[in-house]
Amino acid sequence: MTIGQFQRIIDETYGERDAARGVERTFMWLVEEVGELARALRAEDPERLREEFSDVLAWLTTTASLAGVDLEDAARRFERGCPKCGATPCACVRGQGRS
Repeated sequence: MTIGQFQRIIDETYGERDAARGVERTFMWLVEEVGELARALRAEDPERLREEFSDVLAWLTTTASLAGVDLEDAARRFERGCPKCGATPCACVRGQGRS
């Protein structure tokens, strides 16, 4: 499945509900899910990690859709490696890469 296909599936599945909630409240759900992912990383439970990563991905995707961002297009920013220095692996001075 491509990123674009995933975004369409999430939109079809949750789009109406997420639109009613709005981008700000949906973003708050994303932040909550990131917290749950942090706890799962500490617990080192592979099944829980898979679930929490998928939840974060879904909430990130729906937040992007509500903000009018095509994630497949956004991902292209990294298509040729680091978007700042253009290298793979990143050759930026530590702290200057990935923003």
